[in-house]
Amino acid sequence: MFDVLTVLQLYWSFLKIGITSFGGMSMIPLITSEMMGHGWMEASEISDIVAIAEMTPGPLGLNCATFAGLKAAGIVGACAANLGVLTPSFTLAILAAIFFAKFKESTIMQRILVGVRPSCIAMVIGVIFTLSMSNYVTDAGISPVAVIISIVDIALLRFAKLGIPTVIIISAVIGIVVYGVAGF
Repeated sequence: MFDVLTVLQLYWSFLKIGITSFGGMSMIPLITSEMMGHGWMEASEISDIVAIAEMTPGPLGLNCATFAGLKAAGIVGACAANLGVLTPSFTLAILAAIFFAKFKESTIMQRILVGVRPSCIAMVIGVIFTLSMSNYVTDAGISPVAVIISIVDIALLRFAKLGIPTVIIISAVIGIVVYGVAGF
């Protein structure tokens, strides 16, 4: 059984978190404040939830909402917390879809999109560059092992048609063997 007031408070708390944070780690202080402020959890439990949320697939905020809601009010609490954290995103996505549908034929909108597309591509290239620098470049230069693992990953995805989780596990095993066992 669940307490209706707790479920409503979970929805409201995670709605505030969804509105005021930008996802990821920026949500943790807000989650901590809300969980401890309502007495739903202690600091050590929040730390455990964040660790579990980081390890599970999906967005950190949504995972934290699921675990926190489950702890505070069971399945119904988890649903309420998830709806709360997702409401701002859903609302903005719906409004954007309505806006784009209404103005998709507008010349001004077409010109705006012509400017936005290269910006988005530039941001993706920037992220690729940043991740490449942290994953492939060491103090000794470019890591040949990391490059080989990437080539193997691409081959497994493209030609062997393995799923992404399987390729991640294979890459982890290769990394552990090469860097941990072999001491490369």
